[in-house]
Amino acid sequence: MDQLKFKTVCDKIINIERAKCGIGTLGEKTLHSILKHYFEENEKNHEIKISSFFADIKNDNGITEIQTRNFDKLRKKLQCFLENETVTLLFPVADIKWLLWIDMQTGEVTKKRKSPKRGKIYDIFSELYKIKQYLDNPSLKLCIVMLELYEYRYLNGWSKDKKKGSRRCDRIPVDLLSQVQINNINDYHIFLPENLKFPFTSKDYKKATGLSMRNAQTALNILNFLKIVRRTAKQGNLFLYDRETPLNTVDEKRVEYRY
Repeated sequence: MDQLKFKTVCDKIINIERAKCGIGTLGEKTLHSILKHYFEENEKNHEIKISSFFADIKNDNGITEIQTRNFDKLRKKLQCFLENETVTLLFPVADIKWLLWIDMQTGEVTKKRKSPKRGKIYDIFSELYKIKQYLDNPSLKLCIVMLELYEYRYLNGWSKDKKKGSRRCDRIPVDLLSQVQINNINDYHIFLPENLKFPFTSKDYKKATGLSMRNAQTALNILNFLKIVRRTAKQGNLFLYDRETPLNTVDEKRVEYRY
C-alpha cells in the first residue's frame, strides 16, 4: 500500500477528468479510473481484449477487474478468464464518506458533510453471493480497498429535500486507508470477527459485524459454502455455526491498515 502514490494518481486523474467535463458529468468513472491507474501505471496494460471480453488490467500478475457492484455481470467474464489466468477482483469500500449535493438547475455544489455510515469489509458479501460458484476457484483472489472519498449526488430525489431516492453522480477518492487481500480460501477467516464467540447464530454474526440480518445470513451462506464455518445444530429457528477449517495457516500480511 503506497498512499503517496495513491494521492498522486488521484490528483492526476481528477485534473484530467475535470478538464474534460467537470464534476457533475463524470458518470462514476473517476473511482474506477483512479484504481486502475494506481494498481497498474502502464496504460498499455489497461483494457486488454481476451476472447470476447475486455480486462481492466492484464499484466504479469494476471488479470485485475475493478467492480463496485453488479457482480452478476462478471459471471461470463470470470468463466472465460479463470480458464487460463489468475484473476484479482478489486472491490472499493467507502470507509469514510463525505456527501456533496449538486443542484440540478444551477450546478451549485453544497459544502461537504460527513456521512454517519461507515463501510466495512463485510459489505462485499451482498455482491459475492452473485459469483458464489467461482469463490472456491484457487485462481480467484479478492482485494478489498478501503477508502475515504467524496460522493457527489444530484438533488433529484423524491423527498421534500430531494435527497431520498437521489441519483449518485460520482465518487472521488481522497485517501487510501487500507487493503484487505484474500489470496486463498483460508484467508476468508478474516470475516470472522474477534469478538464473535463460538458457536454462534446469524443473529450473533449480525451483531458482531454490523450487517443487516439478511446480509449476515448471506455472508454465512458463503462462509459455509467455503467450509470456513459449518452448521452444527439449531437454536430455535436459527442455525448454530462453528469454525470448520484451521486458522493457523492464515497469512497475517494479507491486511494492511492505516488509521
